Amino acid sequence: MSTTVEAPNTGAEDGADLVAADSTAGRVPAFARPFGFVMWLLVTGAVGAVASFLLLYERVQLWNNAEHVTACDVNPWVSCGAVMESWQAATFGFPNIFIGVVAFPLLIGVAVSLLAAGGRAPAWYYLGLQAGAVFAMGFITWLWYSAVFSIGVLCPYCMIVWTAVIPFFVVTTARNIVHGVLPASAALKRAARDWWWVAIVVIYLLVFASILLNFTEAFTYGF
Repeated sequence: MSTTVEAPNTGAEDGADLVAADSTAGRVPAFARPFGFVMWLLVTGAVGAVASFLLLYERVQLWNNAEHVTACDVNPWVSCGAVMESWQAATFGFPNIFIGVVAFPLLIGVAVSLLAAGGRAPAWYYLGLQAGAVFAMGFITWLWYSAVFSIGVLCPYCMIVWTAVIPFFVVTTARNIVHGVLPASAALKRAARDWWWVAIVVIYLLVFASILLNFTEAFTYGF
């Protein structure tokens, strides 16, 4: 159980509060301090970027050769190629891949800018990051639902993107609650501070359970 005490509600955070919190051991949990938060952004951004560029490579190969077999075409239930051919793969009229190719490097850029500034940024900057996290989480939820319950085929590279977005969303939201960027009660602040990691684990387990229940044949294929 965490031994930290609740971070003060600073309302519109000006960045100096972050530095002060970072220099006061125990007042703010590690994930919500400038360096810890930046590391979360860098790791999730890097993982998402790698998966997105791998998807882009496979998509280009399919455009050039309709007979191309993608590296993640494993069996009838696990196939990036099959997912790419679905209409859900172009939700906004263009390949979803382009969103990841732009968004994840942008996230890395945000992380680098916060690292260079020592975490100093106005509240609107963190609110903008929060808006991006909400959109990303909502979008991958739609893609998860489509893959599991509609298309019936899983894309491994897409699932890596899901794996990156989930902690990005949870950590960003928890961090903004702890620092008062998002208005919250004292109880919600304590929950965000102490149990943020539980939210990540629970979401991962729910996704895994949905896949296990709906793709039983895939797990038993070949036995």
